[in-house]
Amino acid sequence: MINVFLVDDHELVRAGIRRILEDVKGIRIAGESACGEDAVKFCRANPVDVVLMDMNMPGIGGLEATRKIVRATPEVKVIMLTIHTENPLPAKVMQAGASGYLSKGAAPQEVVNAIRLVNSGQRYIASDIAQQMALSQIEPEKTESPFASLSERELQIMLMITRGQKVNEISEQLNLSPKTVNSYRYRMFSKLHISGDVELTHLAIRHGLCNTEPLASQ
Repeated sequence: MINVFLVDDHELVRAGIRRILEDVKGIRIAGESACGEDAVKFCRANPVDVVLMDMNMPGIGGLEATRKIVRATPEVKVIMLTIHTENPLPAKVMQAGASGYLSKGAAPQEVVNAIRLVNSGQRYIASDIAQQMALSQIEPEKTESPFASLSERELQIMLMITRGQKVNEISEQLNLSPKTVNSYRYRMFSKLHISGDVELTHLAIRHGLCNTEPLASQ
């Protein structure tokens, strides 16, 4: 029996995935949560084989939650199931320790297949995303995102900023000092040739890395 844990801040999405999986032989829904923090805690305390993880959620978000789960419970496999499929997110997520990457537009059977494959120790990346990742290696000048230059931590903080989270909130959730968070912010601004959070959010939206409205102010 494969114990699957669902993580998405939209209850309707979790309900849809639950309906897909609850009648599949050999798969059991172990639980669900609306944020990455709760997912990390649950995986540490309960038997979980595979986590279906959303990317953009309140709190630490899917990228940081993936990193924490894989570090604390390496036997747990994480599949990122998200609307965000643009470079460099798939590569960064896999580098953080995920075993799979799927679009929320994936067919139900593909989700089931991915769960079974990663549980068996293999990796699974949706074919269109894998093709995009391969092309970025072959023709980087045509496919590379400006965000490809960001480190994993910078990308994580970028995603949190574009959700409207403030420096003090980010520092608390990531166990970093506000000074350190601001250092990452200014390093991002320099790499991306921008001057503030509003520009950062607009740029992220243009490149399909967030689906929030631009921030009203910095």
